[in-house]
Amino acid sequence: MTPETLGLLGIAAGLALLIWLAYRGWSILLVAPAAALLASAFAGQPLLASWTQLFMGGAAGFVSQFFPIFLLGAVFGKLMDDSGSALAIARTLTDRLGRERAVLAVVLACAMLTYGGVSLFVVAFVVVPVADALFRQANIPHRLIPATVALGAFTFTMTAMPGTPAIQNAIPMPYFGTTPFAAPGLGLIGAAIMLSFGLWWLSRVTRRARLRGEGYGPTSTSAVGTGDQLARERVTTTDTFDLAESTRGHQSEALPPFWLAVLPMLVVVGINMAMSLAVLPGLQNGYLAERRWGATSLAAVGGIWAVATALLTAILVLVNRRRLPALRKTINAGANASVLPSLNTASVVGFGAVIAALPAFALISAAFLAVGGGPLVSLAVATNVIAGITGSAAGGLMISLKALGGTYVALAAQAGIDPELMHRVAAIAAGGLSSLPHNGAVVTLLAISGATHRGSYRDVAIVMLIGTLLALGTIIVLGLTFGAF
Repeated sequence: MTPETLGLLGIAAGLALLIWLAYRGWSILLVAPAAALLASAFAGQPLLASWTQLFMGGAAGFVSQFFPIFLLGAVFGKLMDDSGSALAIARTLTDRLGRERAVLAVVLACAMLTYGGVSLFVVAFVVVPVADALFRQANIPHRLIPATVALGAFTFTMTAMPGTPAIQNAIPMPYFGTTPFAAPGLGLIGAAIMLSFGLWWLSRVTRRARLRGEGYGPTSTSAVGTGDQLARERVTTTDTFDLAESTRGHQSEALPPFWLAVLPMLVVVGINMAMSLAVLPGLQNGYLAERRWGATSLAAVGGIWAVATALLTAILVLVNRRRLPALRKTINAGANASVLPSLNTASVVGFGAVIAALPAFALISAAFLAVGGGPLVSLAVATNVIAGITGSAAGGLMISLKALGGTYVALAAQAGIDPELMHRVAAIAAGGLSSLPHNGAVVTLLAISGATHRGSYRDVAIVMLIGTLLALGTIIVLGLTFGAF
């Protein structure tokens, strides 16, 4: 057996171990380095150096770049939850739209919250009970709640909407020198495709269920609501909020008015836009080239700064002693909720760093780069495949860009492709195959909703996977035809 073949077998074995143990609830903090060392052993690489130099180097690099967003995003989400703002928004929208438009109401509530910077699992915990009551009144099958929440929280506001503070939109920025508002026109078109397709599918399924007389149907008990550790370990590979902290702090008994609840999210969007398009480009930033500041550039860090400033400002707006009597506990819970997800995602990235350093990975890279259609199509395929294998949109996106980002930047420059277009394609592609059944977000959403893979996954997959791939294909065609806009 040739060294290349043995190396490929090692990569396959490492991936298989990662997927199997992570899905069964083993901590990714242990699984990722174990899987990386298994792949290194097959390739005959030094194991300790692979762990301390490659794995930890990749993981530490991810944390150093993106932990501010994990930290501030989790604190902001917890404040929105405990202040009652998230619930006020969800209830207002569902009350205004009513049970006749129950699906649309839930989708819009989730979309508004996630685009405003609230962690998608905080959104799920807040919105699922509201959706449950609304679907019961409208006699819509309970099994459709996960797909409805997923459409609003896990799709277009996560990867396509320009300016979204989601980590999936932040990861491409240092590689392509872009802002959160990269290719805004194409992003809006992609978001419209995902939203319209998902609503069409859910209305179709709802109509057919009513014709069959299916009704609301039975439910099961939520595992996450009781602090299920297995669900907790599964979910922390994919998002920015540790479920163990969701019940800590103190929730306000009185809900704020709608305008006050929405204000912090408007601050996130407004400050993000101002920092990205006006404030940061006007600053003197030559000092960033000095070694003590990392020998970097504004293009590499500006996007992170914009999102972090927006979230921090919104947090300050939310701090209100009357609405948050246990302010310290709430903020501490939010801060603690950022640690495990960031380290878990970093561990997935560390695994990718070890795999990318193996000699056999050159064959995988060549296979991705040989995909026809140019760097846009190749980037979309590579990100989709890796995100699907890892079951993590953020982890898969980071691995693909860590291993091949520099190559794609060079290829895009040669082909005259705008980096903003590369950014938007990479972000949207991360939300495609990552939605396969072993995805931690999918597993936990089903648990929160009291649903099962058998009853609900098909509709979740259609609105997440098919809708995303339709949007991705359209964006690529439009980008190649008209460029970024």
